[in-house]
Amino acid sequence: MNTTATAPAAAAADPLRLTLVVGSNRHGRFGPVVADWLLGRIRDRDDLVAEVVDVAEAALPMSLEPTPEATAALSGITPKLARADAFVVLTPEYNHSFPAGLKNLVDWHFTEWQAKPVGLVSYGGLSGGLRAAEHLRQVFAELHAVTVRDTVSFHNAGASFDDRGALRDPSGPDAAAKTMLDQLLWWGRALREARGRWPYGG
Repeated sequence: MNTTATAPAAAAADPLRLTLVVGSNRHGRFGPVVADWLLGRIRDRDDLVAEVVDVAEAALPMSLEPTPEATAALSGITPKLARADAFVVLTPEYNHSFPAGLKNLVDWHFTEWQAKPVGLVSYGGLSGGLRAAEHLRQVFAELHAVTVRDTVSFHNAGASFDDRGALRDPSGPDAAAKTMLDQLLWWGRALREARGRWPYGG
């Protein structure tokens, strides 16, 4: 049997390790409602395995100084980013961009993002957080990450969910999430195999 031919195929079939980054730490934030819905869509699939990094639980200083407190906070975050094959970043839009806490968490890391795909999910008012998502594309390009083309956005997000956190009309968001996750899976598998064959030197 040709084991060299079957090994890459077996690796490609392994579930993709996905880290969901919840990007808001604002008081009264709506992010956990969207995150719970998204995790439901991810967990419905057998080709993705998810874990979560929540900016609100990350006590990271803005100084980027590697203090003992920062090192302790990073110990619960960095391993989840390092072992991920792909990311979904969930962001609100504050003043036409994404939150400072999310940028701070991103800036504390570099190699963890490299040569990996990123899916973007945004929420907000009339814009649906799309300006925040587009700003994030520039940031992740600088970090040598690949943002997938399709996004999921919630316009007037608060009205899209009922009091139990269920979507009033799930058809559109469910279809958008499937498209984004399918693209993320393709890129995640391709880049995982590439990193295994040729260590990224960017």
